[in-house]
Amino acid sequence: MGSASPRDHLMKLLEPVVSAEGLDLEDVTVTQAGKRRLLRVIVDRDGGVSLDDVAEVSQAVSTALDDDDSMGQSAYTLEVSSPGVDRPLTEPRHWRRAAKRLVKAEMRDGTVVEGRILAADETGVDIDVTGTARRLDYEDLTRGRVQVEFRRIDDVDGDEG
Repeated sequence: MGSASPRDHLMKLLEPVVSAEGLDLEDVTVTQAGKRRLLRVIVDRDGGVSLDDVAEVSQAVSTALDDDDSMGQSAYTLEVSSPGVDRPLTEPRHWRRAAKRLVKAEMRDGTVVEGRILAADETGVDIDVTGTARRLDYEDLTRGRVQVEFRRIDDVDGDEG
């Protein structure tokens, strides 16, 4: 019997709902939280996600879940949010959305490259590694992580003093 996992079912159900709101469905998780379950839906898009976007997609997701009865009759809490800074960069769109950010990229050969994203396209990412642009093809990457910075490059560009 090749039945899909509950997560796969939710991803398949919610992807068109989230897409209709102009967002990408990044992940869906269901965890037990006491007597309730927590359904966490992670959405994103180029340019980021506003609170209004979250409110609208939350309503659409809630309606879809009620119509499909995917969560059954027991109580659950729906949480819709954008990905945090700790989300791994695994898809081309993740790298593109992290432009100008400092990242640590883990390579398939076990090495780690740290630098600032200059640009990303469908085949790879260009990173500034200590003043030198370096091209990393996605096929050579396992994943990347945005590094937390207290002063991002955008902040420094605006300072003249």
